[in-house]
Amino acid sequence: MSTGSVTVAVCQFAPVADRAANRERIGELVARAAARGARLVVLPEYSSYFVDPMDETLAVQAEDLDGAFTQELTRLAAEHGAVIVAGLVERADAGRVRNAVVAVDATGVLAVYRKQHLYDAFGQTESRWIEPGEIGGAATFAVDGLTFGLMTCYDLRVPEVARTRVDAGADALVVPAEWVRGPLKEHHWTTLLAARAIESTSYVVAADHPGPVGVGHSAVVDPQGVVVAGVGTGEGIAVAELDAGTVARVREVNPALRLRRYRVVPR
Repeated sequence: MSTGSVTVAVCQFAPVADRAANRERIGELVARAAARGARLVVLPEYSSYFVDPMDETLAVQAEDLDGAFTQELTRLAAEHGAVIVAGLVERADAGRVRNAVVAVDATGVLAVYRKQHLYDAFGQTESRWIEPGEIGGAATFAVDGLTFGLMTCYDLRVPEVARTRVDAGADALVVPAEWVRGPLKEHHWTTLLAARAIESTSYVVAADHPGPVGVGHSAVVDPQGVVVAGVGTGEGIAVAELDAGTVARVREVNPALRLRRYRVVPR
């Protein structure tokens, strides 16, 4: 059973089509979050590069896993004594890219997750530009005694993604996102964050883009689905403490994971 506590920060900002500018902005946000005690700093999906609507520049601006973006995250992690999670547009083949999330500390990459469920919904076709990640495994990493599992944006709509992370020992789900604004989309976002927390009896730590493209409302949700820290629709940082004892107590009174009679089988 996990023990300990971790102060986490979700940083809501709007990445742009300028990789250097994004790295500079991330440096400012990480410094502010660390100054507030954050040991884990979570940034949105597409933090390295973002263009709306998506186009061919994604492939042009994509980076390798060990490229300038991850190197800068590693430097910032060392400078501030923190673990940083952020979305990376990763180079792939055939003109597409991978929608990756990296978790980085002072030693380098701790975990990598490549988005499995692409946003081919609500009139969008992310798969035109993005290569889906392989199914299987669970990208997890540990900070100060708690285990965190990575997932991304549209994965929230597939509860099995969260379940595989929890089955791999996750106390908290980390969700970088670019949750596109639209009718009822804010409602979907907040409802699904709470649902994944409640059914997993785990914290959810979610960082979104602000408006006008994203819905905002980055949040830290506790294992009973209560928002314990959050941001509105603009840029901002929210900080909260995650406690392994809270996870243990909730799972004791609500043993849904232990009582579950189904297992996840990828198709």
